[in-house]
Amino acid sequence: MSETQSLALAKALIARPSVTPDDQNCQQLLAERLQKIGFTVEEMNFGDTKNIWLRRGSAAPLVCFAGHTDVVPTGPLEKWDSPPFEPTEREGRLFGRGAADMKTSIACFVTACERFVADHPDHQGSIALLITSDEEGDALDGTTKVVDVLKNRGETIDYCVVGEPTAVSRLGDMLKNGRRGSLSGNLTVKGKQGHIAYPHLAVNPVHTFAPALLELTQEVWDAGNEYFPPTSFQISNINGGTGATNVIPGELNVKFNFRFSTESSEASLKQRVHAILDKHRLDYDIQWSCSGQPFLTHAGRLTDVARSAISKICGVEAELSTTGGTSDGRFIKAIAKELIELGPSNATIHQINENVLLDDIPKLSAVYEAMLQALLSGNDHA
Repeated sequence: MSETQSLALAKALIARPSVTPDDQNCQQLLAERLQKIGFTVEEMNFGDTKNIWLRRGSAAPLVCFAGHTDVVPTGPLEKWDSPPFEPTEREGRLFGRGAADMKTSIACFVTACERFVADHPDHQGSIALLITSDEEGDALDGTTKVVDVLKNRGETIDYCVVGEPTAVSRLGDMLKNGRRGSLSGNLTVKGKQGHIAYPHLAVNPVHTFAPALLELTQEVWDAGNEYFPPTSFQISNINGGTGATNVIPGELNVKFNFRFSTESSEASLKQRVHAILDKHRLDYDIQWSCSGQPFLTHAGRLTDVARSAISKICGVEAELSTTGGTSDGRFIKAIAKELIELGPSNATIHQINENVLLDDIPKLSAVYEAMLQALLSGNDHA
């Protein structure tokens, strides 16, 4: 495939050091391109975060491409084989921070739209892009705020494609039709500090928590389902003590996380944790934080169209998956009837020498275009 516009745009985006939440005018570049083919431009900036809503048409169905222009920090510059914000081609790959996560996807969104509109200037329905500069950060002023605005004025999305990197071994081999929820707990188990030689005068929270810890780690929270693996409980940090070898600590701090399926709820997980801690008669406090609810798009119109396009262009059968971390899909699903994540390889995301295969770039753009053809031209075999 000889299409080079996607590569050129990906390079232009990578060259802008848009470490979250600094957009570095990436969204302006997208707006200038898409305005030329009839997209309206609406900036929705909150705090230091830049967001943009680009839309062509007002009729249903609405197909939305969603993504983020921000990238994670580079890490040690001296460990990169080429400067992270100088897009570099070598060994059949495009190197640069954001190449995989996710400036290549955004470039392919734009070029797919440009070709589709050129061929179908009077296409059915509408096309939109929802782009934020704060997906890699705290995500408080990004996609979630745009979704609130759209929801308040009654705008809904029929089909949403989030450009997160999803491929494992080759382009198109996996797409995400859901994500697990993420619930974190910051637990403080209280004891009584004392001299280690006089344990009868102290209460050791490490000892009192140990039986509860065993029960928490052995608990079967749910069995998952057709789309989700079983809910996972993991301890990320345990800390207690003064650093001295002769002092029983007065408190123990435990940080843990649930990645949970649709078979469990935030409320049920909290209740069950409290029940186990109470069973062991612990004196404790917990601060809870839920950064995302699980969401799922059942196999249907959007997944069928995506898998058909992938089969035709990439020659692989896409697996549906809900693995991995959270994404902005957790916010968009509130107004999207069907949502998937589909992008390039995730093998090097957030790493030194992040890269994508050069051959995958035009293919990804072609997959997005084929999906537009199927969803908005009335031709499922376009």
